[in-house]
Amino acid sequence: MLHPVPAIIEAPLSELTDRRCVALIASGPALEAARRAGLQLPATWSAEPGEATEEGFEYLARTVPAACEVVYGVGGGLAADAAKYVAWRRGLPLALVPTALSVDAHFTWASGVRRQGCVIYLETGPAATVFADLAFLAAAPIHIRAAGICDLLSIATGLHDWRYAEERGMNPPAQRYLPWVAAAAQAILDGAIVVAEAAGRGDPAGLRELMQLLALEVQLCNLIGHSRPEEGSEHYLAYALEANPAIGADHAHGDLVGPAILRAAAWQGQDIAPLQRAMRQAGVPLDRVPEAAMIETIASLPAYVRWHHLAYSTAHDLEIPRGTGDRDA
Repeated sequence: MLHPVPAIIEAPLSELTDRRCVALIASGPALEAARRAGLQLPATWSAEPGEATEEGFEYLARTVPAACEVVYGVGGGLAADAAKYVAWRRGLPLALVPTALSVDAHFTWASGVRRQGCVIYLETGPAATVFADLAFLAAAPIHIRAAGICDLLSIATGLHDWRYAEERGMNPPAQRYLPWVAAAAQAILDGAIVVAEAAGRGDPAGLRELMQLLALEVQLCNLIGHSRPEEGSEHYLAYALEANPAIGADHAHGDLVGPAILRAAAWQGQDIAPLQRAMRQAGVPLDRVPEAAMIETIASLPAYVRWHHLAYSTAHDLEIPRGTGDRDA
């Protein structure tokens, strides 16, 4: 099934109205910030998502009153994924209101959940609409304002892994390497590097371009039916870092994926300088993972990716766990 990306409506939050009975899923701080910015969406029922698990999302879905006619998700990736799951389970239309461009989850058709220390994606369907208040998004905290750029910069390592798997005959027929897709993905990556500085400083035009690039990346993956062009060993490392007790799940997406991109690019033999520069310009923090935990996690990564049956990548063949990246990253 070819999923569409949501319709993107740019408007001040104060103009968002809905007369239907609303089920609202939002993180507390995100909802408070949105209300300060003028959001006055009345909710028949509201809840704050907890852990990103099937059990947690299912509990939310069961507790939505029968009278609710539409689901709204307000916040970052967790709120978006929870709202997508609830709307899918209850058969309701869905609208999402990002409070920062921190991930691509607002545009995807899947809900990411944690299972046995890894992330899996449930096909829940995309939102019908994403409401984007560019002035509000520009005021988001710098470390998450444009951190969604990591889901674009990961194209650098994802493409490498996809091609690596193809050269070794490890791609299944449905995920064969397609040069035209790689070229399109590379163009998106190039655009992300160009827009990083403007998006990071909160320039509305830069944030609009970042949002458009995120939607384009998602639609490209929708067209081919998988995410190999933008997800590979860098995301696997981020998942493993999250599962490491020394790190834990209480981190923004970019906190883990950003450093993981640099490590993966380095062990792939790529020049990490443009990727590192783009992350710093976008405000992505690169110091949230202790070096000891990073080294430990990389050392266990080949076993991790095999245990979780992740798509073949350079992480499967890592032999030298140390020296896999810039310690100053």
